[in-house]
Amino acid sequence: QLQFVESGGGLVQPGGSLRLSCVASGYSLDYYAIGWFRQVPGKEHEGVSCISSTPITGYYAEFVKGRFTISRDNAKKTVYLQMNSLKPEDTAVYYCARTRDFCSGYERGRALDAWGQGTLVTVSS
Repeated sequence: QLQFVESGGGLVQPGGSLRLSCVASGYSLDYYAIGWFRQVPGKEHEGVSCISSTPITGYYAEFVKGRFTISRDNAKKTVYLQMNSLKPEDTAVYYCARTRDFCSGYERGRALDAWGQGTLVTVSS
């Protein structure tokens, strides 16, 4: 079974940066599309970004385009989310999970795995 551990969250001022990591255990990431999602209390998970496997392509929600960059290192079984120019509205718990092929459905918060513990990102002055 593929499981993920998210890390890298924290408290950052508006305009700051963080890099989130999503490390997989279980088996290889090579063949899977992996998405980053976020959730705030009282709301559903929403898709933030996703990276497909073949070809490797990054997809972004409109509200993070130009600010966030997704990447993957299959050898390390890790997917990263570089977050720049953070805004208070980016405050949320961030999760990673597999998505359908070619990141289909990620933008609607659809993931193939149960949610892990996530990592909390707080953007505040």
